[in-house]
Amino acid sequence: MSQRIFAIVWLILCAIGIYIGWGIQSEFTYEPLGPRPFPVVILSLMALCALALLFGKQEAVEWPKPYVLRRLVLLVIALVIYAWAFEWLGFPIATSLVTISIALLFGATPIAAIISGPVLGIFLFYAFDKWLDVTLPIGSLLS
Repeated sequence: MSQRIFAIVWLILCAIGIYIGWGIQSEFTYEPLGPRPFPVVILSLMALCALALLFGKQEAVEWPKPYVLRRLVLLVIALVIYAWAFEWLGFPIATSLVTISIALLFGATPIAAIISGPVLGIFLFYAFDKWLDVTLPIGSLLS
């Protein structure tokens, strides 16, 4: 039953997201299709997955152990803080911090987490900015 409840909630959220995504307009054209297709296509695929979950074979649900649920809650909190701090901290710093926290949640050693966080943040910023020509915020601290 919990799979069906989840699938129904997921479908409702996808429908709301598609409605919001359909209304996205851009003042200038920087891509041939504009900004609308990406969220609409992604949310449509998510809705298809929710339908498959809703009408598919239902199996017995085994809930995770409490320590796994604690880690999942901490992961969601880390991602919410990342989304909140993304613009004012900037992509490199915010990504470094979220990478360190996720690495520690998944059992990495503190040294490996502290090294991999900044490396990933700087590398991804360079890759998006220089190679893919995607503008990312540098943040208030670095600008």
